[in-house]
Amino acid sequence: MACQQALTSSLWRTDCCQPRVQSLSSLTRFSCTSKTRRALQLVVLARKKSGFAEILFNRRHAEKEIALQSSRRSRLKRGTVSPRLPVPDHIPRPPYVNSIRVPDFSKLPQIHDSHGIECMRASGRLAAEVLNYAGTLVKPGVTTDEIDKAVHKMIVEAGAYPSPLGYGGFPKSVCTSVNDCICHGIPDSRSLQDGDIVNIDVTVYLNGYHGDTSKTYFCGAVDDDAKKLVEVTRTCLEKAIAVCGPGVEFKQIGKTINDHADQFGYGVVRHFVGHGVGKVFHSAPTVLHYRNNDGTRMVVGQTFTIEPMLTMGSIEDETWDDNWTVVTADGSLSAQFEHTLLITDKGVDILTNASKLERLEGLVKDVLYSCKSASKLERLQGLFANDMHGGELSLVRSRCAPSRIHIV
Repeated sequence: MACQQALTSSLWRTDCCQPRVQSLSSLTRFSCTSKTRRALQLVVLARKKSGFAEILFNRRHAEKEIALQSSRRSRLKRGTVSPRLPVPDHIPRPPYVNSIRVPDFSKLPQIHDSHGIECMRASGRLAAEVLNYAGTLVKPGVTTDEIDKAVHKMIVEAGAYPSPLGYGGFPKSVCTSVNDCICHGIPDSRSLQDGDIVNIDVTVYLNGYHGDTSKTYFCGAVDDDAKKLVEVTRTCLEKAIAVCGPGVEFKQIGKTINDHADQFGYGVVRHFVGHGVGKVFHSAPTVLHYRNNDGTRMVVGQTFTIEPMLTMGSIEDETWDDNWTVVTADGSLSAQFEHTLLITDKGVDILTNASKLERLEGLVKDVLYSCKSASKLERLQGLFANDMHGGELSLVRSRCAPSRIHIV
């Protein structure tokens, strides 16, 4: 779950670095000498001589406009939000649950001993499994409220608490951000449509530690422009993770993401950032996804998230009056991916990265949790005949029993 950027000085503003170009027609409103007129004519003539460059510029501009227009499908409309779901009394809760105030951002980084690392691995595994299961539910006609209910059920059956529920008054157990929603979308009665993209952001609180992860999924037949945005966002996260390690400056994350996004003309959202995570949901470091000068270095045993949000158009955002749902100001598509990371003496571990076997488990759980149909399970076995032998599927079946989900 993204943390909102608190820095408001002009140092971090997007517009302060943008060159402002006046058209020639606006310049002619001012009186100018014959010498100035000749200078302006020279500028125009020089522009005309660079015909090949201008053709390339116009072509790229036209392609971007076409892509941007296609991304401006109908704006996301809110549905009805159902009542908050209950959590069994025996499940430990984070300290913020009974307050409607967003907790203060902890200025201390979270660095763990061996016990804390094992707890972080457990919460990360569960978050990954829940996210994989949630992804199997993304289909046209399914409401985000239905996804929330399924995620909630799986988390509490694992003996964990859904971290977003009650965080600053957030009413649901997962964030579902559809199309032009950048982050913090509240699940509601709106049905997913064919061609939508939806980010599902899962955080679980298990044994006193948070595991945080998200992924953007395709719903039905998604157009090529949306697919490209999603894949570039995924690659941004992968490249950023690859530069992490002990002693690495955090600014390398933002540079890596910004450099890759720039190659495709995508915007990198600045108002929402990655964060430290562990016993506390949101803490230092503030992980900026754009170019910056943060010279703070990564430390062995430290855990934090990287969660880049890219847009097809403007990076400016608007927040709905529910105080949570954040959408792009121009209605363009947005995509996001997130992992919880652990810095080790050898580099970095992705704590929320499900293995191939665990990804298949998510699909099997769809059957076990929904209808427990043996016939569907057999059809599922056929789907993965090229990837798994019968014995391995039996292993998946046994590992997907409800007891398997209680990670300790």
